[in-house]
Amino acid sequence: MPSVLVAVVFALAALISVSVAWGAMTAIEAVSKSAIDRGLLLEGEDWAQVETNGLQVVLSGTAPNESARFHALSIAGGEVDAGRVIDRMEVPPPAAIVPPAFSIEMLRNEAGISMIGLIPAATDREDLGQRIQRIDLEHAVTDLLETADYPVPELWDMALNYALDAVAMLPRSKISIRPDRVAIEAIADSADQKANWERTLRQRVPGGVRLTLDISAPRPVITPFTLRFTIDENGARFDACTAHTEAGRTKIVAAGIAAGVRGRPNCTIGLGVPSPDWPDAVSRGIGALREMGGGSLTFADADVTLVAAEGTPQDTYDRVIGELEADLPDVFSLHAVLPEPVSISGTGEASGPPEFVATLSPEGQVQLRGRVADEQERTIVESFARARFGIDKVYSAMRLDPDLPRGWSVRTLAALEALDQLANGAVVVQPLVVDVRGVTGDQEASAEISRLLSEKLGEAEDFRVNVSYEEKYDPQAALPTPQECVAGINTAMTDQKITFAPGSAEIELASGRTVDRIAEILKTCPDVAMEIGGYTDSQGREEMNQALSQRRAEAVLSALLARRVLTTNLSAHGYGEENPIADNGTEEGREANRRIEFRLIGAEGEPVAAEGEPAAEDGTGDTPEQDGAAELPDIRPEARPDDAAESTGEDAAEAVEEDTPAEDDATATAEDTATGDEAATEAAGADTGETADTGTADTAQAEAEAEPADEPVVVDPELAGIRPKPRPAQDGEAATE
Repeated sequence: MPSVLVAVVFALAALISVSVAWGAMTAIEAVSKSAIDRGLLLEGEDWAQVETNGLQVVLSGTAPNESARFHALSIAGGEVDAGRVIDRMEVPPPAAIVPPAFSIEMLRNEAGISMIGLIPAATDREDLGQRIQRIDLEHAVTDLLETADYPVPELWDMALNYALDAVAMLPRSKISIRPDRVAIEAIADSADQKANWERTLRQRVPGGVRLTLDISAPRPVITPFTLRFTIDENGARFDACTAHTEAGRTKIVAAGIAAGVRGRPNCTIGLGVPSPDWPDAVSRGIGALREMGGGSLTFADADVTLVAAEGTPQDTYDRVIGELEADLPDVFSLHAVLPEPVSISGTGEASGPPEFVATLSPEGQVQLRGRVADEQERTIVESFARARFGIDKVYSAMRLDPDLPRGWSVRTLAALEALDQLANGAVVVQPLVVDVRGVTGDQEASAEISRLLSEKLGEAEDFRVNVSYEEKYDPQAALPTPQECVAGINTAMTDQKITFAPGSAEIELASGRTVDRIAEILKTCPDVAMEIGGYTDSQGREEMNQALSQRRAEAVLSALLARRVLTTNLSAHGYGEENPIADNGTEEGREANRRIEFRLIGAEGEPVAAEGEPAAEDGTGDTPEQDGAAELPDIRPEARPDDAAESTGEDAAEAVEEDTPAEDDATATAEDTATGDEAATEAAGADTGETADTGTADTAQAEAEAEPADEPVVVDPELAGIRPKPRPAQDGEAATE
């Protein structure tokens, strides 16, 4: 019996011991897991999972990186004995090394050009620096570029070349370059320059490269803030139009259209408006002039002058002027005139009112006739005219008249200033009126003349401006086309060849005159992209021929740069013995193949073949057409003015469209003919030193005489739905519908 009792006691003691041990182990596991979980959470490593197995602590899960795995082990080892921690965590394999994002930030301003960014190591750093330096010869380039030896992205070279062309065009700009995107921010001097830059940059952007364009143009300061509206026998028109906001311009143009203006009137947005109520005052003044049936309305800041048409009924004049005075905002003051009939003879010798007449011929000759007050005034007028038009171009036939009204000299000098705005025409000064008629090559001439006469003559003075724009007198419109530029260069090199010293790329002194002529031509074609290509015959080793042709093409480029030619749009490339134009088996053929060619470059930076260029004479060389060169797409000088429609109104009571420059879609497709260059026979040591050939005379003559492609003509459409209100009936007239 006692033995059984002992056995039971021992069994109970063992059970109690096991239970206590199990409870202690469970408590230790819970405390350890809780402490480690809390530590991982506080340290930001909650990705790790904690499991306990007795005294062992197992860490599992996928660590972001090796550092995070060690950090988790350290946290667990700080809470329990590090020997109890079992590491079952995983670390993902390292990702492949990603090439860096190549980019360049270019900044150009008055201080020069700076570059910062990362470029591929394969980029020709020296060539890039030289191209940037050619853009600004006066300042050193700030080069902060770093390099990385990774593959060049696919579109990197095209984006970089496009950005270099852009920074050459934009003197105040910031250009950001990525392999597939170019972002341009720039400041233009005028709205016309802004539109021209935008058109050219969008036209030249390479395929696959996205363009972000932000060009701003400051509004001009207009003083005095002038508007002049006229209704006469030629219809209704704006001689000068200004506004300070888009909405104001819309309202003014709509009022003009309702009064009978046809086409697309130009209204400049500028600074200097005398009152925010300017559009309301102008539109009410135009409405009053329309209701009166004719005359002129002039705003010069807050001074308003309305000159009614001759023969306007007195009762109509009184009613309209009274209503206008009541309607004008407070800041504006109105001076109205119902003029006496005026007869303008334009001879200066008529028996009517005294006249002063100045005429300007298309050749620039000026005749001064009519009357001046005294000898001193005659001397002043003659001196002023000679200063404006040239000493040898003024003929004076004025006579003295001491009975002329006061202020006559002011009127004559103002008339000569107005005449200076014309290509040819005449001004007539009478006591009651100043009349300006003629043609001009400046689209803003009418506005400038109106502003000038309004300022010089003062308010309440009647002046008439009848000036028309003709493109043939516009110096910008007369800029040569790309075809004409290349034809002129061909002619220069046909007259006298460019020669080099034997076996070298040094241009001989005898060729200096030819290079001078080419430089003068290129100065009139600053925005035409061309390639200077060097060629040799097949004598000697191919590699040495190619190197010599490259050096000679670069020598021509350097000679032009030394003559202060903007070479941003010029490139030099040596083709060696490629593309022969004659048989290399004869001396005459080899001489023809030793040449330099000027070629137009298209929008993608590739040489463009001329129409009708002959095939290679010996059949061994491909012509540019055979090489697959496309026609030149939309290449024109940037300075050439757009045939632009300035602004339009779709409805007199609704919004009027903002003026947008028309795209110049003219296509230039001419290429130069073969021009002269010699090549050394390097391997055989038989450099002949002969002069380069310019190709056949027939080809050069045909290219020089080639007619440029016809340019599109932009015609201002009629504004549908806008009809002028009926003109009030005059004495003896029936009201018209």
